[in-house]
Amino acid sequence: MNKKKIINDPVFGFINIQSELVFDLIEHPFFQRLRRIKQLGLSFLVFPGANHTRFEHALGAVHLMRQAISVLQLKGHNISPREAEAVTVAILLHDIGHAPFSHVLENTLVEIPHEEISLLLMEQLNLEFNGKLDLTIEIFKNQYKKKFLHQLVASQLDMDRLDYLSRDSFFTGVTEGQVGIERIIKMLNVVDDQLVVDVKAIYSIEKFLIARRLMYWQVYLHKTVVSAEFLLINVLKRAKELAAAGKPIFATPTLNVFLNNSFSSDDFIENKSVLGKNILHWYTLLDDNDILTSVKEWQYHPDLVLSTLADSITNRKLFKTKMKTKPVSKTWKEKMLKGISENISGDKNLAPYFLITGEITNNALNRDSENILILFKNGKVKDIRKASDINLTALTKTVRKYFACYPKELDFY
Repeated sequence: MNKKKIINDPVFGFINIQSELVFDLIEHPFFQRLRRIKQLGLSFLVFPGANHTRFEHALGAVHLMRQAISVLQLKGHNISPREAEAVTVAILLHDIGHAPFSHVLENTLVEIPHEEISLLLMEQLNLEFNGKLDLTIEIFKNQYKKKFLHQLVASQLDMDRLDYLSRDSFFTGVTEGQVGIERIIKMLNVVDDQLVVDVKAIYSIEKFLIARRLMYWQVYLHKTVVSAEFLLINVLKRAKELAAAGKPIFATPTLNVFLNNSFSSDDFIENKSVLGKNILHWYTLLDDNDILTSVKEWQYHPDLVLSTLADSITNRKLFKTKMKTKPVSKTWKEKMLKGISENISGDKNLAPYFLITGEITNNALNRDSENILILFKNGKVKDIRKASDINLTALTKTVRKYFACYPKELDFY
């Protein structure tokens, strides 16, 4: 069978799959599931074109990884064919553990980060592929001797971020997310086992950091997206409560497993058996379709909370969202809850489902993690914050905003 394929990608054009192992992993049901996990959660309710999935994101990241490896090899850095394939597989599988709607349900249906589930699934695949992912797992866990390979997978300037900024910008139509990916990759280098960028690309790095900050405010943390995502969280929270109380509630068989059980990290690590199947197997059957199908039915459920919130998502009757510079006051919150009790829920105990408050944060450059290093012509290496002639320190500052989401009919409060 010919396993050397060419995939036509709308963002990067033709992507070559030249590794039989990569092809076989793409064909595996664990990876095919990513076709059914939206990259941007419920952002399509705000940006109609944002229906792209984790599947094409992973393929795009593979494409960029292959380019980065070729550049580093041309600059004389020793990356063996085995290492090149292993780091390519690592970026291919880096998102394989995502829950439905990506980050939205990460702490709702399951209480374990997607990175940990990705690793568990890699280890499962490694058993099925007779140890071919040993080196991939070492690189993914940052346990391999060549640390720069892990940085290509997970760092402040990895192939994951380079792909999702361009891809999300493309499908949302938010042009502020466009960055000079080709130039950045061409300028990648390695010094003392650290990934660096040649000084010629310093302006491209500055734009990358600013683009990331803008994309967070304009797309990932857009106030209406925040409203939709917290509505979905509340819908599933109510569904779990009803299931726990023994109330009849429609759900796909796979979602039913997660509504009726609360799985811990230990349960996933031990791959606990439920209804004759292991948790990891159930998890790989769970995708956006389970959630959307169930939510569509819940809008007709006799429970007021479940039906109202499900209708809000299904028919895009999203809550009003107000952003504030200070936390919501106790007085305002009490007034809103009273209004909800009198006008919507009829029960003060149910009112909190219709008022969502919290905070969102954004910083484009994490001061506590690995830095982006700039290589000067004299061989010196500096952190981007010191190398740049503009003040990038502000990008390390965590900007905090507070929000309140509530039914639009209460907007007069």
